[in-house]
Amino acid sequence: MKGPLFFAKILLFGEYGIIKDSMGLSIPYNFYHGSLKIPYKNNTSIKESHQKLLAFSNYLKTLDADLISFNWKKFNFDLERKIYFDSSIPQGYGVGSSGALVAAIYYQYAFRKITILENLTKEKLLNLKNIFSLMESFFHGKSSGLDPLNSYLCLPILINSKKHIETIGIPPQNTNGKGAVFLIDSGVASKTATMISIFMENMKKEAFNNMIGDQFIRYSDACVKDFVDGNLNSLFKNIKSLSLLVLKNFEPMIPDSFHRLWQAGIDSNDYYLKLCGSGGGGFILGFTEDFEKVKKTLKDYPLEVVYHF
Repeated sequence: MKGPLFFAKILLFGEYGIIKDSMGLSIPYNFYHGSLKIPYKNNTSIKESHQKLLAFSNYLKTLDADLISFNWKKFNFDLERKIYFDSSIPQGYGVGSSGALVAAIYYQYAFRKITILENLTKEKLLNLKNIFSLMESFFHGKSSGLDPLNSYLCLPILINSKKHIETIGIPPQNTNGKGAVFLIDSGVASKTATMISIFMENMKKEAFNNMIGDQFIRYSDACVKDFVDGNLNSLFKNIKSLSLLVLKNFEPMIPDSFHRLWQAGIDSNDYYLKLCGSGGGGFILGFTEDFEKVKKTLKDYPLEVVYHF
């Protein structure tokens, strides 16, 4: 089987806020990727991936065929050949492992699929997002559909609101720049469904709900606008405020061993950390104006650069 690669994604801004209709900005991350394959030989990881695809296919059969239908003759034939998803995207790390799989299945088997070659109107993007939301809900219980959308289009996506999304150009990377967006490996996988459940329970509390509406969304939206506009001075001021707010209010989503590290970045202004996806483990997203300095400060942690300023 010769299928395209589907890349990981980074939700730079908008985690949890997009549930409350905030802005968001998601970019492809081609360091990790996956593709559908037919195995030449079996091993444990291939068998596990194939079993997951079998379960996923059974779930897809329950979806409204008027919204999304699949070439089941082709799909079932490949399932009989033990198809699996060969992926380097770490699972439970907030970089879209299930999103890439959903995008690959849609590309390979969906009837009447929307392609990246056509004029991607707002209506088509929303339709794709809704389809992907239903498909990916199999993995998380609830999905915005944005991860598969980003992986499928392989373009930066600006979320203005739930009903207004668009592909967008972002400032080109400055490979000689000192600043960077980077990932820290927390060393433990996260369970997205558990984190979302905790968040939804917290939203029932008036104080937490008000904090999200009055502060979290305000800082997150400002970060999106600053990043797209290339306004770095304002961006780092707003990221600092957002980082502090998350540290104070999203404690379950931050691994215990990273609380002190999170606060140290805020105190020193050397770097600012934020959630990457739902949090609870996986990757943590960092922003700094001096990555060489951060490499020394965080020398005991695995770091990956996502974007150079």
